[in-house]
Order: sequence, then C-alpha cells, then structure tokens
Amino acid sequence: MSRIARAQTYPIKPIRLVVGFAAGTGPDIVARLAGQILSERLGQQVVVENRPGAGSIIATEAVVNAAPDGYTLLFVGLNNAFGASLYDKLTYDFVRDIAPVSGLTQYPNLIEVNPSFPAKTLPDLIAYAKANPGKINMASGVNGSAGHVAGELFRMMTGVEMVRVPYRGNTQALPDILSGQVQVMIDPLPSSIEHIKAGRLRPLAVTAATRSDALPDVPTVGDFVPGYEASTWTGIGAPRATPVEIVDRLNRELNVALATPAIRARFAALGGSVLLGSPAEFGQLVRDETEKWGKVIKAANIKPD
Repeated sequence: MSRIARAQTYPIKPIRLVVGFAAGTGPDIVARLAGQILSERLGQQVVVENRPGAGSIIATEAVVNAAPDGYTLLFVGLNNAFGASLYDKLTYDFVRDIAPVSGLTQYPNLIEVNPSFPAKTLPDLIAYAKANPGKINMASGVNGSAGHVAGELFRMMTGVEMVRVPYRGNTQALPDILSGQVQVMIDPLPSSIEHIKAGRLRPLAVTAATRSDALPDVPTVGDFVPGYEASTWTGIGAPRATPVEIVDRLNRELNVALATPAIRARFAALGGSVLLGSPAEFGQLVRDETEKWGKVIKAANIKPD
C-alpha cells in the first residue's frame, strides 16, 4: 500500500492512548481531553488506557513494544524526560524508541505557602529560609517527581535549606499544607488554583518563564531568581517505527484543534496553554528537557523510591 493511500485510510479502528497515571489525576484529565479531540477529528474512538506506576515506565514499555501502526499512542509528560537519569536499567531509550507526535499543553507549577506562613513574597521566603535553615518543611511528591526535581533546582539556585517532606503524590500533600503541617509546596497550577482563589493557599510565584493568564498578578520565580524555569508539559508519542505519514496526520489534526478558541479555553480553565508545533519541534523539547533535568537529577543525587 502506498504511503498516500495508507494515510488516507487511517484510522480504520479504535486507537489506544496509554497513560502512565491513575484515572482522575491531572495528566489523566488532559489525556482524556486529547482523546476526545482526536476522536472527533479522526472519526474513530480513542480509548484512554490507564497503566499507572513506576513514573510512567509501565505505560511507556507497553507503547515501545506495541505495533508501530498508529493504533497505540503514549501520553507523554515531563516525567518521561526524567527517566534516563533516574533509572539505571530501563528497557528502552525514550528519545530513541518513542516517536514525537505533538505537544498538547504546558502549565506552570506554583511555589505556594499556607496563609499563616510569614512570607508574603518569594524574596520573603528566600530570606526567611536563609535566616532559618532547616526549619521550613516543603512538601513534594515521591523521589523524582516534577515537584521534587523543581524544588531541587530552586534549592541549588538560591542556596536555601528546607526540609523536604515526601508524599506519594501532590494530592496527598495538599491536606497538610492546607492545615499548616507543612509550610511550602511546589504544585502544578491545575490542582491548586481553586484553593488559591478561595484564599486557602498563598501563591508566591509561578515556575514558568512567563506569568500565567490564570493568575496574572503572580510573578515568576525568574523575576527574582534569574534563569529559573520549571514548566510542566504534555504531548503525544508513538512507537518509533510508526509511519511518518500517520504521525503527520495525527500532528495536523491535533494542531488544528488546539488552535481553536474553544480548546484553548478548555486548557486555560485547567491553568495551562496549548503547545503547538511539528513533531520535530516536540521532539526537540523532549531532548532539551531530558538534558536539562538530567543535570539537576545528577547534581542533587536523586534516586527513585
């Protein structure tokens, strides 16, 4: 079958989108929205399959070993950029074995505190931490989670000493920062924004390079710590030998949908923005982030739980 004919006939059956996180989590919500978009654009059902565990390794292995025919896709996230530096014996090389298809969305994390904490701004937090080394508790997810690694980068660039309190996930950490048992947390904006709007948490800064439209009055970390940036991003990948015409078709359909005001608004409601671009551009993002965070993981000697 010619490449043109194959692209015209694809897809002829449902597509699996494998997600390395549990149902109901932030990544799962974004993945299901992406699946809905593709279902509408392609005229075939996209079924989200949750395979949580091991920092998305289980899900990634399933896709790496799947037939490269466009019917098994991977929900890609920042955690995939951590894998090569965190784990010594992966059965795959993510950059080599997963073909980049398209970005989906990007959103900042927040450095936030309990309202009873004396720091009102990020410079306040840095000054207070330096004056009280080892006396501030900072919540984060498991070793190698996005919040943990972003916190290590913040520590290295500011020289502050805070006591890390690990949790299985940010969902489990939120009750403790809301009650004041821990004082500081780096959390994805989507999971904290309602608490911030209700005044239950105080945002000090967003970790992205620019301010968030969802919280336009909150400065960036980089405003006070030049060069700091720690955005969370998501996208779609496929087995490496997936035909280029199928990858291009998926990329084209996603980019058309992501550019519409309705889809932009849906992602904005989650605190994020759309991530447009070609497969090559998304692949470059993955490579750049893998290199950047690999240096942080090695410098901080982070090991998986």
